[in-house]
Amino acid sequence: MKTKIYFASDQHLGAPTHEASFPREQLFVSWLDTIKHDAEAIFLLGDLFDFWFEYQTVIPKGFVRVLGKLAEIRDSGIPIYFFVGNHDLWMNDYFEKELNIPIYRDNKEFTFYNKTFLIGHGDGKGPGDLGYKRMKKVFIHPFSKWLYRWLHPDIGVKLAQYLSVKNKLISGEADVKYLGEDKEWLVHYCKRKLQTKHYDYFVFGHRHLPMSLAVGTNATYINLGDWVSYFTYGVFDGEKFDLETFKK
Repeated sequence: MKTKIYFASDQHLGAPTHEASFPREQLFVSWLDTIKHDAEAIFLLGDLFDFWFEYQTVIPKGFVRVLGKLAEIRDSGIPIYFFVGNHDLWMNDYFEKELNIPIYRDNKEFTFYNKTFLIGHGDGKGPGDLGYKRMKKVFIHPFSKWLYRWLHPDIGVKLAQYLSVKNKLISGEADVKYLGEDKEWLVHYCKRKLQTKHYDYFVFGHRHLPMSLAVGTNATYINLGDWVSYFTYGVFDGEKFDLETFKK
């Protein structure tokens, strides 16, 4: 029986180079192969790629194995849901048209086994981080994407990959320590959401640090960690939500 809901985030494939990330891609494909036997649904919560931009007729080179495995799983009838992250926010409709995988650009509510979930990548939520929030508005503006498309892919992709690698988020270096509940902005965000509606689980990525924290009565905030340092994922079996580590 297909009874489990799986969650993973922040693979950052392509960072710091395609060659260096290839073993991580192979490991992630192995994980997909492992979970497809009992997966009721699979959620990918962003930053699958360290950089992704879709031109009208061109997508970034590489990632054939992971794209092929996602196509295989989706063609078998297992739903896959993709939430764009801050590194692959320039995704367009390739996943939807070629893989039949819906794309979400903000949080979305789901209900499984009478448990309510609020799911998203997690970037730009909660108090603070105003610089990033302003920058994101510029990046996702249609004019910015239109302007970037005028760069030849050989230039545009290499430039973006270079700038993306310079971002500390790819390695999780800025996120290896728990900051304390009062400084974890996603904790603040979850508690604020609970003031207007109850959720059993808040599931996010982006933070690069696996954690599970109670944020209210029967309400838990889950951060999935990453596939750069931790190789962690979430699994909900209908009764409980666990964070686990994949080891081939």
